[in-house]
Amino acid sequence: MSVITESDVRSALAKVDDPEIRKPITELGMVKSVTLGDGGKVHVEIYLTTAGCPLRTEITQRVTRAVADVAGVGPITVELDVMNDEQRTALRKQLRGDSAEPVIPFAQPGSLTRVYAVASGKGGVGKSTVTVNLAAALAARGLSVGVLDADIYGHSVPRMLGTEQRPTQVERMIMPPVAHEVKVISIAMFTQGNTPVVWRGPMLHRALQQFLADVFWGDLDILLLDLPPGTGDVAISIAQLIPNAEILVVTTPQPAAAEVAERAGAIALQTRQRIAGVVENMSWLDLPDGTRMDLYGTGGGQSVADRLSRAVGAPVPLLGQIPIEQPLREAGDEGTPLVLRDPENPAARALREIADKLAVRKRGLAGMSLGIDTTRHL
Repeated sequence: MSVITESDVRSALAKVDDPEIRKPITELGMVKSVTLGDGGKVHVEIYLTTAGCPLRTEITQRVTRAVADVAGVGPITVELDVMNDEQRTALRKQLRGDSAEPVIPFAQPGSLTRVYAVASGKGGVGKSTVTVNLAAALAARGLSVGVLDADIYGHSVPRMLGTEQRPTQVERMIMPPVAHEVKVISIAMFTQGNTPVVWRGPMLHRALQQFLADVFWGDLDILLLDLPPGTGDVAISIAQLIPNAEILVVTTPQPAAAEVAERAGAIALQTRQRIAGVVENMSWLDLPDGTRMDLYGTGGGQSVADRLSRAVGAPVPLLGQIPIEQPLREAGDEGTPLVLRDPENPAARALREIADKLAVRKRGLAGMSLGIDTTRHL
């Protein structure tokens, strides 16, 4: 029989990531003690960040599974304790540094996170559906992805990602819930039931600032912002808080919707942001006989892309067209993005192709207004 050592057990625990922070519990100081007994007995004590940690059961299961993989282990018991104030302060400093005021990591010059602000001119074009499916598709590629539900009044992202979990707070640091490997934060996680949010501009700005600075997002590859329709307070605040965020415009083929969507993209001319591209949703309906019905007309997405290209003086691509599919709506209502539930569905394939383009997109000046008036002459 193999002789178990404490080092063997701690090595196994080093493979256990905290479900929220996504770092090994050994690095986070969460392993309080390891005690070995006769017959291969192992007793592990684990610190939780807060007494009300919603993932205590999952942490216990992860620790148990990891220790069980050690050769010669017998009965395993896991006991949970709670960090004291000093330990939580040390954890916060380890993760966020010792800055007096939280900063927005994505706005820093050295940030490598690509930030996409998903915008639309009007509601009902499927912007949130596009956002959550792109997020899930990007995460499925192995990227670290976050979604900020910036649609304060019309929040729907938590439902579409199938999570009712509340964030955990460690001092002033907020741990975002994770759904389908996507970190997500929304005002819906801080309200009771379906209570409406009745705020004006300054409060909206402060809420977005807290979501960006106080939430521990970790090392994200991509952050998606689900903006409310139009070019109001939230769009302006995002431009101020994250100037390097790129705008991803969602429209339908309908000319009336395309005209309004063009305005949402044209905000980049004033905010000096880059336009990542245009996504056309509800492009057509495939009928049982193999023909297509253009319920909302044709050409709206390409029209928006062409007009924005002329406005900014650089190519703005039409990244993809998404057909109307009933399973896309059903998946959103059920909380499992279609790109995960049925990856080969035509709409899911279109969304995954768009995600592939965003995943490999490189930084540069293409599509960004430089604020130069080309009509002036000396």
